Amino acid sequence: MAKNPAVVLAPNVWRIPLVGDFVNGFMLRDDDGQVTLIDMGVKQSGAKVMAALAAIGSGPSDVTRLMLTHAHPDHAGGAAHVAEQTGRDFGIHEADAGFASAGASPPRDHTLRLGRLMDRMGGGGFAPLTVGETFTDGQVVPFAGGIEVVHTPGHSPGHAAYLHRASGVLITGDSIFNVRGLRWPIKAFCTNFAMTTRTAHRLSELEYTTAAFTHGPHLSEQPRDQIRRFLASHPTVD
Repeated sequence: MAKNPAVVLAPNVWRIPLVGDFVNGFMLRDDDGQVTLIDMGVKQSGAKVMAALAAIGSGPSDVTRLMLTHAHPDHAGGAAHVAEQTGRDFGIHEADAGFASAGASPPRDHTLRLGRLMDRMGGGGFAPLTVGETFTDGQVVPFAGGIEVVHTPGHSPGHAAYLHRASGVLITGDSIFNVRGLRWPIKAFCTNFAMTTRTAHRLSELEYTTAAFTHGPHLSEQPRDQIRRFLASHPTVD
């Protein structure tokens, strides 16, 4: 289990281990000291995000943007705490914005028995969030040299990866996990698992030197090749 509150991925880019290496958030800091936080982990992780911010010598007043890869409670659970501490609202892809505002997960995959059961049982919620900015595919969000929104729907309708070209860091979101090796996310947690397996191929088309997973440790040794090999050996689902 990672104990470091902030793991350096590149200059002014950090991974925040929120539940060991299993759940991660991220920080990027501009040259002028402004900080962007991406993903806040589970409900209990909000304080860890703020501790990581302090560990890099920044504080709540330095945070000027909060972002989510998608509206699931293991990414947005700690978001309300961070919003309260920083006074900032959230940016998220437009297709997940309504779920984030409602504090609700998108529907699960109803082609799967477990997905249907999970929706009937309910749960999967988090404190409603104020969404002040919505993103579209290909948009470059203007901070730290710009981060590109890569819409990879399937895990959720508005699931997005974020590519920071200046540092070569790709934040993958939940398209692919790196938990005991590369693997697909849990099928029943996806809105459309088959779509997840198709859109994940976008990650093999991008240029990056570090793959930063929201579940699992990052990869810095030929990450694009490793992801390509995974995708080649795990065919898409029709």
